[in-house]
Amino acid sequence: MHFANQPLIGSETGTLIVLKHPYPCKVEEPSIYESVRVHTAMQTGRTESDLVPSAPSLGTKEGYLVKQGKIVKNWKTRWFTLHRNELKYFKDQTATEPIRALDLTECSAVQFDYSQERVNCFCLVFPLRTYYLCAKTGIEADEWIKILRWKLVR
Repeated sequence: MHFANQPLIGSETGTLIVLKHPYPCKVEEPSIYESVRVHTAMQTGRTESDLVPSAPSLGTKEGYLVKQGKIVKNWKTRWFTLHRNELKYFKDQTATEPIRALDLTECSAVQFDYSQERVNCFCLVFPLRTYYLCAKTGIEADEWIKILRWKLVR
């Protein structure tokens, strides 16, 4: 159950690692892996116990992306959150109600998009609409694509 919801582990280089072979089900899983906790504690100067309560789920992602509008086709910065099979976007990070929640079980593809004038863009293909999103960097776009593609195959 743990790996079904939290299959990705980040490394020091920022590369996402997908766990394909879970531990036996009788092993109790921690909320975050020891090596990640220790490394993060060393970077921030905090203790491991300080980090555990605020540690994010490893199968989630959030951050700002620029999204193209449906009708006017202008580009607006939005705060995106990915949890389980739901991608939500908000006006900004402080907003409590999402503008829209996308069910990734309905998404058929996630891919880089080079047709836009902007760089670091990718698209999510749904039956009724294709969403065009851009990240600040190519690495960030790649991270979003990797985790979204992983969600699609699960």
